[in-house]
Amino acid sequence: MTVATLFTPQIMPELDATYMGTDINDQTEQTAIDTMLDADSDDTDFMDEQVDSTLSDTQALTESAHFRKLQKKLRRQVSWAIRDFNMIEDGDVVMVCVSGGKDSYTLLDILLLLKRIAPIHFDIVAVNLDQKQPGYPEEVLPAYLNEQGIAHYILEKDTYSIVKSVVPEGKTYCSACSRLRRGSLYGFAKQIGATKIALGHHRDDMLATFFLNLFHGGALKSMPPKLLSDDKQNMLIRPLAYVEEKDIIEYASLKAFPIIPCNLCGSQTNLQRAIINDMLREWDDAHPQRLASIFKAMQNVAPSQLADRELFDFETLSLERDDNERLFEGDNIQAGQTESLAEIGLPVMPKTQVFNPKFADAEKGSRSPQKIPTINPVI
Repeated sequence: MTVATLFTPQIMPELDATYMGTDINDQTEQTAIDTMLDADSDDTDFMDEQVDSTLSDTQALTESAHFRKLQKKLRRQVSWAIRDFNMIEDGDVVMVCVSGGKDSYTLLDILLLLKRIAPIHFDIVAVNLDQKQPGYPEEVLPAYLNEQGIAHYILEKDTYSIVKSVVPEGKTYCSACSRLRRGSLYGFAKQIGATKIALGHHRDDMLATFFLNLFHGGALKSMPPKLLSDDKQNMLIRPLAYVEEKDIIEYASLKAFPIIPCNLCGSQTNLQRAIINDMLREWDDAHPQRLASIFKAMQNVAPSQLADRELFDFETLSLERDDNERLFEGDNIQAGQTESLAEIGLPVMPKTQVFNPKFADAEKGSRSPQKIPTINPVI
């Protein structure tokens, strides 16, 4: 069975009411609530109690419907990302890296939901790396995973001390911390036989990384939705690639995940990534479609329109002109220094013509030969 089959999920009847929207019972209850609110009674105290109860029930119904709508949105976006990049296949063992932050909690939760409704089989195991940061509440994550009945490993390794010892004072820890964490998790994935490593990076993380590389790295690159490690021993996937951070924040709040803040690098000031994130949030507030457009551009790369000589062969570009002559479509051509033009071998009296629809049809397949050609003002 293919990944395309997997991530056009067939919602089972018993799950449909839970995850897909308000069910018949909710509608019946809502009708009863409306009736009660419109009713008239001589017993004012009794009616007040009923109204209070009704308003509470109405609020609960509204909140429940909102949660299901948000969960459905995230499920669809994750499904689309997995389908588009062939992230999960039948028989995969997916190692979900859980840090205790909102992103990894959301990733784990949505993948567990998809596992229940997918027509193919894949397993999920949660893995957390306890880096022995001072004050780290090491009991929180195991308690949550045990309560939810989620298979998991807690890896203990004092990378905190290593990072503190190798990073100069005043420098950020993120890069060194990330490399140490990644190395430990890569090796463990191979050790337990996990075929995919799922990371909680979302769309806004990918955009921030793009601008970090653009502004400070001199490269057009970001976090890819799917990546083969350099040693070709591990496959990384980012199922939240299409998900916006603000939706994750809301989902994590509604689910009341036990969030564990990162006190190692999160407390450092002047982090370039934080500055970029502030910029993206300002853009999103002022221009709601801008980030979506930028992310779409990352999926629509035109190598011939950039300047990477490795990506596109500019050196061997050559003309392939035919015998059709296209005269200048205008009223007149003034030629100056005709002797110099003649020495070069250029015509001293170039011909002109009126608009020729033949070229418009040939170049653009225009359906309207009378359409006035567009002139690029930059040119």
